[in-house]
Amino acid sequence: MGYRYQSLSSRFGDILLLWQAEDEPHPLVRRILLPGDTEHVELLLRTVYAGATPDSDPDIAALLADLERYLSGEPITFDPSRLALQDCLPFQRLALLAEHAIPRGRVSTYGELAKRIGHPGAARAVGTALARNPFPILIPCHRAVRADGRLGGFAGGLEMKRILLEMEGVRLDDEARVLPEFIDH
Repeated sequence: MGYRYQSLSSRFGDILLLWQAEDEPHPLVRRILLPGDTEHVELLLRTVYAGATPDSDPDIAALLADLERYLSGEPITFDPSRLALQDCLPFQRLALLAEHAIPRGRVSTYGELAKRIGHPGAARAVGTALARNPFPILIPCHRAVRADGRLGGFAGGLEMKRILLEMEGVRLDDEARVLPEFIDH
């Protein structure tokens, strides 16, 4: 099964969407590679996704058009059934789906997400699961923050995370903490 990819130019840099053409009835997204860590992206393309070729597909093109609209500020919600969630471990799937449920303009803490998936006290594990999110933006892991409202990490970098949150209407204070009224508890 060969990997295919298509890229989207954005204000953050090129975003690569990888899929496998053999998925039925439509291609499933296997990975989103964000700009920011060019060496990491190049390493993945040489190793894990070796042989991946540029290609196009109508379903993927429609998804990329939605992603482009989202990045221009439109309120788009992505369908998780288009993602290869079966490639994730069960705990990560739970964390990703809980993250997907956070509405635009809101954030949650890693600890709160851990409670929601039935694992109170597993905030670090949730953070790790989200740090390894193969579908950033489509599963909006940028909507998870630390208990004190600080941004935490993000594959595309903290500046991208801040911009995405602000684009969605989330406000931060002068110390880059999400204002409490935007945090779901």
